[in-house]
Amino acid sequence: MRHTIRRRSLIGAAGLSVAALVLAGCAGAAEEPAADGGTTDSGGSEETAEVAAGCEAYADYAGNEGTEVEIYTTIIDPEASLFIESFVEFEECTGIDIVWNGDQAFEEQIAVRVEGGTAPDLAVFPQPGLLSQFEADLVPADANTAASVDENYTADWKGYGTVNGTFYGTPLGANVKSFVWYSPKVFADNGWAIPTTWDELLTLSDEIAGGDFAGTAWCVGFESGVATGWPGTDWMEDLMLRFQDAETYDQWSGQAEPRLPFNDQKVADVLAEAEKIVKNPDYVGDVASIATTSFSEGGSGVVDGSCAMHRQASFLGGILVGDYGATIVSPEDTDVEGGISVFYFPGVSADQRPALGGGEFVAAFQDRPEVHAVQHYMTTPEWNNAKAALGGWFSANLGLDTANVADPVNAVAVEILQNATTFRFDGSDVMPGEVGAGSFWTEMTAWVAEDKSNAAVLDAIEATWPAS
Repeated sequence: MRHTIRRRSLIGAAGLSVAALVLAGCAGAAEEPAADGGTTDSGGSEETAEVAAGCEAYADYAGNEGTEVEIYTTIIDPEASLFIESFVEFEECTGIDIVWNGDQAFEEQIAVRVEGGTAPDLAVFPQPGLLSQFEADLVPADANTAASVDENYTADWKGYGTVNGTFYGTPLGANVKSFVWYSPKVFADNGWAIPTTWDELLTLSDEIAGGDFAGTAWCVGFESGVATGWPGTDWMEDLMLRFQDAETYDQWSGQAEPRLPFNDQKVADVLAEAEKIVKNPDYVGDVASIATTSFSEGGSGVVDGSCAMHRQASFLGGILVGDYGATIVSPEDTDVEGGISVFYFPGVSADQRPALGGGEFVAAFQDRPEVHAVQHYMTTPEWNNAKAALGGWFSANLGLDTANVADPVNAVAVEILQNATTFRFDGSDVMPGEVGAGSFWTEMTAWVAEDKSNAAVLDAIEATWPAS
C-alpha cells in the first residue's frame, strides 16, 4: 500500500507558488558532522528568508522544496490514512512530498530491499530488536533529532533506539501493558477503592473473593492459538519490574551481562508473587481453565460482570468494544452499565511506577536533509499532538497533551508513560526465540494447565536458553 500524500489548499494556490520560492531559500544551519556520526541540522540551506504566512512553525525545515521522502512501514489502512493526514500541513509548508508505503510483509521485505540496494528513506521498525540487524546500513539520527528526543522522551526510549552507542531509531507510537481492566460502575457500586500498591491489590482481591460479588475477583486467560502462554509471560515481566530493579530485568531478558538464569532465586521469588493471584482458585476459579481461556474472552468478564479485574495491555479495549459490546469510559464514569476502563497495575510502593510496553522506532537509511527533517519532525510535540488528535494512537512523547487523546484508556496510558520511573519492553520479545516465543510460553501454560511446580517451570525454561 503506497500513498503519496495529497496536498490540500492550506495557503492557497498562489501562496504555494510564493512559498515554493521562499522556502527554497529558507534558513537552516550548515550541516556539520555531529558527535554521533550524523549531521547537526535537520533543515535546509544556509541562506535565510521568511516563510509563508501560516507556515512559521515549519521554519526549521525550510530549504527542502521539491524533495520526496518514503516512509516504509507495517502500518496500512485504515490506520495509515490517519498518519497520512497528520503530515498534510507539514508537506504544504515545507515542500517535502511524503510517500507512505505500508507493507504487511515489512519484516521480510526490509532485508530484501536493503540487500537489493533499494532501501527506503525512513523505516518504521515495529520493535527495536530489528535495528541491530541493519546497523551497517542505517544513518545515525542527526544532532537536532537527537536533542529533540533527549528533550521529549525518557532516556529508556532513546536507549532502545541506540545500537552499540550510536542513536538511530526515534520513538514513534507506543503501547502499554501495565493495565488492570475493570468496570468503574461495578467498583463504585461495591465501594471498592483503586489499589495503589501490590499489597493493596491483594487485599482488594481478598475483599472481592470473600464478599457478595457474584463473579470472581480475577479473569485470567492464556490461550492465543499457536502463541498460547504469552499472557502468562506478561504477568512475569510486569512483576519482575516491580520486585526487581531494571538492571536485573535486563539481565534476566538477556539484554545485559551477566545473564540472570531463569531458575535464579530472584526469578523464583517473582513467580511466587504471580502465583498469589494467577493460581489462587479463590481469586480465579478453575486454574486449569486459564490455559484454554483466550486473553480476550478473559477480558470480557469485566464487561458482563463475571469478574472484577483483568490484567491486559491497552490493545484489549478495541477487542472488547468490537467483540463484546463494551463501552470505553473514563475512571470517573461510574454510572455506565457495561462501561470499562483501566487502572495502573501497581508497584510494590505507591511511588514505584515501572511500565511494561512496546513501541515502534523510525530509522533512516538515507543521509539527505529532507530525510533528517521528517525524522526530526516526528519526534516533536507538535507532530505527536497532531497525530494523537486524529484518534486511535498515542506515544511516549512528554509533550503530548492528554487533552488531545480522545480515548480515555489511551489517555491513562500516556499518563503512565509520562510518569514511569522505569520503562521496559516486553522481555519475551527480546529473549532468544526458542525461549521468548517458545519455552517461556509453553511452560507458563503448563504452570496453570498441569499445575506444574514453580521450580520445574523455571528449570525447564532455563534448559532451553541457547549456549553462548
